[in-house]
Amino acid sequence: MFSQFGLLYSVRVFPNAAVARPGFYAIIKFYSSRDAQRAQKACDGKPLFQTSPVKVRLSTRHKAQQHQAFALNSSRCQELANYYFGFNGWSKRIIKLQELSGLEDDTLPVPVQRQSLRFLCAVEVVLPLYGCRSPGVGVAEEPLHQLEEGQSSYLMRRKTAQKLAVQSALSDAFQKLAIVVLESGKVAVEYRPSEESLDATSEELHGLIQVRCLPWNQSSQGEEECLSDFSLEEEEWKLQELH
Repeated sequence: MFSQFGLLYSVRVFPNAAVARPGFYAIIKFYSSRDAQRAQKACDGKPLFQTSPVKVRLSTRHKAQQHQAFALNSSRCQELANYYFGFNGWSKRIIKLQELSGLEDDTLPVPVQRQSLRFLCAVEVVLPLYGCRSPGVGVAEEPLHQLEEGQSSYLMRRKTAQKLAVQSALSDAFQKLAIVVLESGKVAVEYRPSEESLDATSEELHGLIQVRCLPWNQSSQGEEECLSDFSLEEEEWKLQELH
């Protein structure tokens, strides 16, 4: 009933409190606040899926308290891109995938001297119909447990760190894209490198490359990623080309 008004972020259903009459209530989140307003106006007081009318209200909790906004994870970003641009309307390209935890020793089955695996990934999101490209950088760290022995365990940890780095970089690339949806349904995209402004003129910045520091724990500050959304086999051939 509600997905016809726009892309849904989540739908959760809960039973009413014991002091209230039997029944259920739902919390529905849209990606777009405009879609939520359209759904509220169209569904409030209407018998959507039952004989009695449904009461629909907009949430105002975010106005009552300040909260920290986290960036969408890569899975959510891809969901948005597929919805607005289509499955064939955008693509991602891995530019670089580099290990930051030092050189490997192939003679050792598991490098027990290391505490973790760190990978740096650089990707590029391309929107050919809009002539837009957005680069992204991500860093991921996967801990190594000394109790885990064997080459297979180490390789799985390594692949996990690689996937997390790719996901982090993809999320960073989408953060720089502003999607504008007009009332007519047309979509426009604008590339915004960074919201932070530098104290320099455009002439002084000409020819320079902007670099920002990424903390090791950046990947854990956003939404929780779902590793199953990324296929190891899908990216493996790309990673082999890089090596």
